Amino acid sequence: MATVEGLERLPEGPVRRMFAASGRHDLDALVAEFADDYVNITPVHPERNFTGSAQVRANWTSIFAGVPDFTPVIVDAAEGRHGTVWVEWGSRGTRRDATPVELAGVAIFTVRQERIASVHFYLEPVERSSGDIDDAVRATAGAGLEPGAVLPTSQAS
Repeated sequence: MATVEGLERLPEGPVRRMFAASGRHDLDALVAEFADDYVNITPVHPERNFTGSAQVRANWTSIFAGVPDFTPVIVDAAEGRHGTVWVEWGSRGTRRDATPVELAGVAIFTVRQERIASVHFYLEPVERSSGDIDDAVRATAGAGLEPGAVLPTSQAS
């Protein structure tokens, strides 16, 4: 397994060790960085929330088995207050059925007693053909924005 691109952007500690282990596909080392009572919060998909490192093990077992060339990439990271580590990251690989996998997003980890205690997880599949910004605004606003319409801009007074 390859070294994780951008790993040096992460602060020393359990988040960095977890990403390093994911790059090596070292399941035991990866799971060891999580607290037993770890809480995963996925605000965009609340039904995906879970508690416990056993589910972390199950998830990563499936990822490593299903995407044998899974490769994480760290784009940027910052330490916040109260033990938080913000990580912009992504991953790429190919499923066993030859389907490419590409994810991108942000995870906000909370570290407690040298273990990952929780995360707010915002990692999503990269969509290469989901339309441009006008399509996205129309999908959000409904029929209020017609194709080719120009949105009013604020003018400095």
